[in-house]
Amino acid sequence: MRSIENKTALITGGTKGIGYGIAASMLQENMKVAITGRTEDGVQKAIGSLREIGRGEVMGIVSDVRNAPSIEQAVDDVLNTWNKLDVLIANAGVGHFGSIIDLTSEQWNETIDINLTGVFNSVKASIPALKDSKGYIFTIASLAGANFFAGGSAYNASKFGLVGFTQAMMLDLRHEGINVSTIMPGSVSTYFNNHTPNENDGWKIQIEDLGELVVDLLQLDRRTLPSKIEVRPSQPPKK
Repeated sequence: MRSIENKTALITGGTKGIGYGIAASMLQENMKVAITGRTEDGVQKAIGSLREIGRGEVMGIVSDVRNAPSIEQAVDDVLNTWNKLDVLIANAGVGHFGSIIDLTSEQWNETIDINLTGVFNSVKASIPALKDSKGYIFTIASLAGANFFAGGSAYNASKFGLVGFTQAMMLDLRHEGINVSTIMPGSVSTYFNNHTPNENDGWKIQIEDLGELVVDLLQLDRRTLPSKIEVRPSQPPKK
């Protein structure tokens, strides 16, 4: 396996949930990790917790992926601090669920702006640095990017779009020396959609599982590229 020690990563939406779990796993491998969040309080709380891991370096950046200059500044902050960017984890996401009858234009726009346009902004800001480092882009999609469901019109649209965007981008960027993968998790124990992780979540994918998956993919020989990875609980609860 390839060493990833001292590699640098930028994780959007890294203050909690999947992004936080990936950051923690990377730090355990002695990587340098920058996480973004939309509030100073959220970023500082996450940074304080991640620093307790005590291995790799970590920094926090207040940034909003919906705003292209904001995420461009985040990339600049990483480059100014560590002089390179090896990995982008485009993770920031939001979910609004409900019948199309009740879905508001504000909910639609926020879902598309964060889950799809936000990834575009993050990728565009990172490509020059990732070309220099022959780096890796991960987008965090969902099984909802391949399986539609009632009440999921906005979320399904954003994640179906994200999967298509990532796969087309993968074909573009492999000729530039950049690997691209999309990870499509099923049920994950996170705070997503106002859920609070609890003792009944043991059957779900845990955030550290996804962190380990990303680390494993980074350590894989670059001649092999798992471009789309579906991840689901091995034994969901019986109905």
